[in-house]
Amino acid sequence: MILFPAIDLKDGVCVRLKLGDMDQATVYNADPAAQAKAFEDQGFEWLHVVDLNGAFAGKSVNGEAVEAILKATSNPVQLGGGIRTLAHIESWLDKGLARVILGTVAVRDPDLVKEACRLFPGRIAVGIDAKGGKVAVEGWAEASSLEVVELARQFEGAGVAAIIYTDIDRDGILAGINWESTIRLADAVSIPVIASGGLASIADVVRMTMPDANKLEGAISGRALYDGRVDPAEALAILRRDFPRKTAVLD
Repeated sequence: MILFPAIDLKDGVCVRLKLGDMDQATVYNADPAAQAKAFEDQGFEWLHVVDLNGAFAGKSVNGEAVEAILKATSNPVQLGGGIRTLAHIESWLDKGLARVILGTVAVRDPDLVKEACRLFPGRIAVGIDAKGGKVAVEGWAEASSLEVVELARQFEGAGVAAIIYTDIDRDGILAGINWESTIRLADAVSIPVIASGGLASIADVVRMTMPDANKLEGAISGRALYDGRVDPAEALAILRRDFPRKTAVLD
């Protein structure tokens, strides 16, 4: 079970949004590379990065910051936001990313996702962001008609390394993870699921250790870590106690 610290990039700095609204961004660190190194020093073993500008623009915008992060940490990094072509995927993987997260393109062109999984086995994740139970795209700016489970099942057997499931209605407001919907998704597919959106306190970390959540690969934390609501040492100690063999870097 992995706790993924999050670095969301807007205009080159680390921010957290409220409910996915780019106009409600709080800056937490002007130096993303330093933040990545700080997370590593705290004992985290993975890093989750999102290019927020890229998600809206449909192309990488904060590439310089991402490259600085890759140089600053030895931890594996997964990146999402604006990655929508095979060439773009390959370029980022060649620069040292462990995994690329595909979101909007998973809705618009699922065959591209499947081809990416074939070309880059184990290194493609799918980001499913939901609002009111429907999948959202284009940096959460547009809603689709797809149900979350309906989209996820399209990638069964394709080789997707993980699904990052974000409940937009909870993201950035410390309301607690939507465990019911997340676990329902994990029950519906064989692909590992990562919970995202709303992790609020150490109680959510403890919730990760409950039997019905054991099937998850982990959860992502942003604001709660930056605000000090979750102590890294305490959180990681809980997970290492309950999952002593699952905190190593994934193959």
